[in-house]
Amino acid sequence: MSSTAPLEPVQMQIHAAAKELAERRAAGTSGDLLLPELRPMGFEQAFAIQQTVAAIFKANNNPIAAWKCLLPSAEKTVVAPIYQADVYQQSATCPLYPSTKGLARVEPELAFEIARDLPPRATPYTEAEIDEALGHTRLALELIKSRYHTPSEATHFDALADGLVNQGLWLGPVLNPLADLETSHFELCANIQDGETLQKSAIHPNGFPKAGLYWLVNFLSAQGIGLTQGQYVITGSYAGVLDLPLAQVCDFEYGALGQFAVTFTAK
Repeated sequence: MSSTAPLEPVQMQIHAAAKELAERRAAGTSGDLLLPELRPMGFEQAFAIQQTVAAIFKANNNPIAAWKCLLPSAEKTVVAPIYQADVYQQSATCPLYPSTKGLARVEPELAFEIARDLPPRATPYTEAEIDEALGHTRLALELIKSRYHTPSEATHFDALADGLVNQGLWLGPVLNPLADLETSHFELCANIQDGETLQKSAIHPNGFPKAGLYWLVNFLSAQGIGLTQGQYVITGSYAGVLDLPLAQVCDFEYGALGQFAVTFTAK
């Protein structure tokens, strides 16, 4: 008993932090940075808070339906869950919590479908094994919102505990699996109903979009976490955050990868 006693206050702090962040996410609200004693000081604590939030949602029938990730760097590790209630599949409208300016904040991504379970195991998965477990690749939009009033003042660990400013995922059409498409970059175009057009040269931050996926599978496996059939993985924004209007049809073109239309609405 004496060996586990020192961990109890830490576990209490993790649960208190997770409870606060889970309540904010469920209500679509934001607040101050957590109390100093609850703020994570490193990756392990931040990830523990994040996964405790996930456990709270799972207990309320809202399990993890997707993950976001990026290849880790010396400065930060990007990994966070996305929940079932916040994933929308090719819906004509996409509900989200708007920014303080009343806009939809989204990031253009590709989403990789897990078609076969990848349970945790002692040996790392090879890239070939991971490829064999994948299903469709979809055009996607990550939906962005922080649970902090001033996210610019949050450390990476604060953001990691909170799910890295994710509030959901919109899944679009499937890429043509027969086409030999270039997925590292494309010309992004968003035509908005009122006549405004946004154009960007979209480039994946890791160059190869599956790089983060390969890392994620083995990182989660080492934590005792598996990926399951039907989940999706997004691996980095091609063009940063886009601020788009509500209640107007937005027509997106991902170069030769495909196109779709969606209208953002306020939750």
